[in-house]
Amino acid sequence: MELRYHALQALCLSDPEEKVAAAQALHTHAATLSIAITQPQATTPVPGRPQRPVLVERVTKPQRSPFTPDGLATLLHTVAHIEFNAINLALDAAWRFDGMPDAYYRDWVRVASEEAHHFSLLRSHLQSLEGDAGQRWDYGDFPAHDGLWTVCAATAVDVVARMALVPRTLEARGLDATPLIQAKLRRVATPQAQRAVEILDTILHDEVGHVAVGNHWYRWLCKRDGFDPIAHYRLLAERYDAPKPKPPFNTSARRQAGFTDEELALLLA
Repeated sequence: MELRYHALQALCLSDPEEKVAAAQALHTHAATLSIAITQPQATTPVPGRPQRPVLVERVTKPQRSPFTPDGLATLLHTVAHIEFNAINLALDAAWRFDGMPDAYYRDWVRVASEEAHHFSLLRSHLQSLEGDAGQRWDYGDFPAHDGLWTVCAATAVDVVARMALVPRTLEARGLDATPLIQAKLRRVATPQAQRAVEILDTILHDEVGHVAVGNHWYRWLCKRDGFDPIAHYRLLAERYDAPKPKPPFNTSARRQAGFTDEELALLLA
């Protein structure tokens, strides 16, 4: 079977462990697989999701302090949910869009495998925590939002918009937010919080590369289609009502991920 078919199969899996294993196996064998010319047809809902966590439009429960065991678990669950969604986002990018170079599909399969690794690290650490009442936590124990997939669905027919607004906008926000989360966790100063900081170091390092993949293919598409990257980004952000990035910005990480000086200056304007 072709790479894009395997990506669709992994995308449709609902069990987190099975999805992680499928994404990582696909990356392992990606070099030996051909790329389907046309999009394989989905016969089950996309993406596959576990029954839990309960997905809500907005998480209204008050944020708990990571200085408490339950608060730390809530924070880790939030980040784990983002990484689980990121597996789906990468697999969807590899499955959905026709007419891209082979390297595009292999890039997103690699990203899906790394996101699966991130999710596994976070879930394992979450499972190791003991709550305020002595309970053990797992992925699915807290409600979660569905904002990332909402943007993914909105850009399902436009690969240029997908590259502009998912990796370069939503995922790039993680480059800015991660150091702030790490600073808070360092103040907690427990072994559990320190382990979370270490996991976030791994995630931040890899996410620079993931945003770089989005930047590369966005610019490749703009060149192919005759768009000015900055002007077209403004148009897409307005068309799809994309969230506006808010400071403080991790300009060093954004620069490593391929944002130009002009783009960074516009962020700070």
